[in-house]
Amino acid sequence: MSSKRKIQNRKPAPRRAHITAAQFDAKFDAGADISEHLDLGAARIFAPGEERLDLTPTKVNVDFPRWMVDGLDIAADRVGVPRQSLIKMWLAERLEKAGSPNSRKGASVFPGP
Repeated sequence: MSSKRKIQNRKPAPRRAHITAAQFDAKFDAGADISEHLDLGAARIFAPGEERLDLTPTKVNVDFPRWMVDGLDIAADRVGVPRQSLIKMWLAERLEKAGSPNSRKGASVFPGP
């Protein structure tokens, strides 16, 4: 059975005083309270034992037929990104749509252990 997170309608975050990155860093380095500058409403809380995504690059070799490579090159040129970036974007979108347990959305269509 798949687990699905409930999507809640969030209230708009209260307006915060704008500060520069240098000012933020200086406050943090001085040990000052920086919480007023953080959008904690958008923060993700991980459940005990829940792992964050491992973003370590892993090399994968895939053989595509020439017509696919040509199509990927055309699509990549249209979007203005390298072929590899296009493939990563499309795979990430597909995994999210399928509800992969390792996608950023976190909903799973795969049976649990």
